[in-house]
Amino acid sequence: MTIEFETPKPITQQQYVLKTVADNMMRPHSRYFDENEHEIPWDYINFMHQAMKASGAGSLAPSDKKKDPNKPKRPPIGYQMLAHMLEVLSWGDTGMYLITPGGGLGAAAVQSAGNPEQKKKFLARFMDEKPTFAAMCMTEADAGSDTSKIRANAVLDDETNEWVLNGEKIFVTAGDKALTDYEEAGQGFIVVWATIDPEAGRAGMRSFVVEAGTPGAKVTKMEHKLGIRASDTVTIVLQDVRVPFENILGKPTVEKTTKGFKGAMATFDATRPLVAAMGIGVARAALEFVQEKLAEEGVEIRYGKPRNTLTSIERDVIDMEVMVRSAWLVTLKAVWMADNRKSNALEASMSKVKAGDVGPKVTQKAIEILGPLGYSREFLLEKWFRDAKITDIYEGTGQINRLVVARNLLGYRGSQLR
Repeated sequence: MTIEFETPKPITQQQYVLKTVADNMMRPHSRYFDENEHEIPWDYINFMHQAMKASGAGSLAPSDKKKDPNKPKRPPIGYQMLAHMLEVLSWGDTGMYLITPGGGLGAAAVQSAGNPEQKKKFLARFMDEKPTFAAMCMTEADAGSDTSKIRANAVLDDETNEWVLNGEKIFVTAGDKALTDYEEAGQGFIVVWATIDPEAGRAGMRSFVVEAGTPGAKVTKMEHKLGIRASDTVTIVLQDVRVPFENILGKPTVEKTTKGFKGAMATFDATRPLVAAMGIGVARAALEFVQEKLAEEGVEIRYGKPRNTLTSIERDVIDMEVMVRSAWLVTLKAVWMADNRKSNALEASMSKVKAGDVGPKVTQKAIEILGPLGYSREFLLEKWFRDAKITDIYEGTGQINRLVVARNLLGYRGSQLR
């Protein structure tokens, strides 16, 4: 099986529509929602929700339709389509993209670790009349990159057959929209990482679905951030939160292995390349803006000439192009592997590392080339510079992903290389 570099036709068609959305519904409002943090762009959200419903892109739930055995099988392109979609929408505005209805990490967790009944129950709601949101709750004050230190706990109440959750989660992306009962939105949910046995370490880690409106689950803080300001990032407190027994993702018993933990971590093998695609979209926006401004001033990039004959600006622009394209290629490989059910832990983390490195470098270099105009708020370049940094931080920091890459390349376990 080989990777095809020609973009599949469905993705090409999708790109045309998404570029129109990015040009007309995102770019013109980028500055406003950057400066009015926590204000919700319902017009964009509702438009995207209806568009995704019409195309079927919002449905992650298993289909009841029977497949025609005589119909030729199409190569799987689901994750590739998502990567292209995220790259274009992040080119438009990555903060606004992050509040696009469709589930994000919360839905990805159910998709990766949920059983068929859970997928049908929780994922089908993204096709409801109102836009629905989901979020992943993992990070704690004392448990950032080292998830083994998570202290949120879940205890089974034998009398009611419910799980009782307690703990505090910080830096939850889209947590407010997922947990708050907004009149304009459907019933969202959060996926909470907690331990069912603190003595078992990672073997005791499980994920639980907590639906919006559940008593005891409350947003207590909205973060003010450097970038991606249109997206809410919150602290959530869980105090005696009761959820049905069947809302646990994975087995309710502790085994000697860390299979449950690994099952939850598999979510990131699917989503890290998608986060990389977002960062690449921001970097491409900055690169294209610089190329446009240079062209307006009559500056020509002489491709194919010996490097020592090029001007400093020409070398910088070519280097920026190389960085963006190389990051995109490794990202495409990671999502292609995900579509074809190939283990992609190495490639997923490589794409995340590369994009997390490229985004800040390209946007910073773009500001340097344009000087005071790049630094001013007349253009969006300084905003893209701020937006780009998050790619290196969330979904596993650059340092953690470098460890994942090294462990996979060298064949080390986590305990052997930290």
